[in-house]
Amino acid sequence: MLLRRITEHVKAQNWTAVALDFVIVVVGVFIGIQVANWNDERAEQRLGNVYTTRLIVDLEQDLADARSLFGYYAHVLDSVVETDRFLSSPEADAKMLVVAAYRASEFNNNPPNSATWDEIVSSGHIGLLPGVAIESGLSEYYKFQDSNDDVNTRLIDSPYRLAVRSLIPLPLQLAIREGCSDVLDDLNVARDFMSECVLNIDASMINNAAQSLRSSTMIRESLRHQYSMVASVQINNRGNIVLLERVLGAFSAKETE
Repeated sequence: MLLRRITEHVKAQNWTAVALDFVIVVVGVFIGIQVANWNDERAEQRLGNVYTTRLIVDLEQDLADARSLFGYYAHVLDSVVETDRFLSSPEADAKMLVVAAYRASEFNNNPPNSATWDEIVSSGHIGLLPGVAIESGLSEYYKFQDSNDDVNTRLIDSPYRLAVRSLIPLPLQLAIREGCSDVLDDLNVARDFMSECVLNIDASMINNAAQSLRSSTMIRESLRHQYSMVASVQINNRGNIVLLERVLGAFSAKETE
C-alpha cells in the first residue's frame, strides 16, 4: 500500500508527499529495529535471570557440601594425628589405635555441580550473568575444581590407605564399618563419624591388628604422607568455602539493589 502511494506521488511529482512517505518508511524501520532489539534484550535478561537462579542453587549446594567435607576431613586429620600418637605409645589402647588408623584412611568426595556453568560457558552466555559475580571469583571457582578433585581423589589410592586396609583383617573392617565408621545422610553421603564406637568382634583380633600396625614400617612412613595429602585437601576445601561465600554474597548484594 505504501509503495503504491509513493509511486503515485512520484508520478505526480509531489515531492513533499514523497519526502513524507520516505520519513514514514525510515521511522517505521527504525521503530521496528528498536522493538526487535528491546525484545532481544528482554529475552537475554530473562535467560540471564534463569542462569543466575540455577547457579545460585548449584553454588548453595556446593557450599553446603564443601562445609560438610571440611568437617569430615577435620576428623580424618585428627585421626592421622591420633594414629601417630598411638603408634608411638606401647600402652595405647588397641581398639583406639585400630579405629584411629582406619579413620585416618577414610575418603569422601562431593564433586561440585557444574552443569549450569558448563552450559553458560559452552553457549557463550557468561555476559548475561551479573558482573559482580564474575568479579567476585565465579570463574576461578570452577577453574580450580578439576585440580581440587584430582588432589581429593588421590586419597582413595593413597599408600597409607592401601597399607592399613591390607593389614586390618576383613572381619574387623566390616565391624568398623558397622559400628564405628561413617554417619550417612538420606542419600548415603558420609557427613561425619559415629560419635559412639562399638566393635562387636573378638578382642584378640583387635589386639593382633594393633600389633600389626605397630610393627609395620610402611604404616609409619605412609602416615606422614597421608597427613600431607589430607592437609592439602583441607586447604582446597577452605578455599572453596571462601570463594563460594564471596560469590553468593555478590549475587545476594545484586538482588537487593
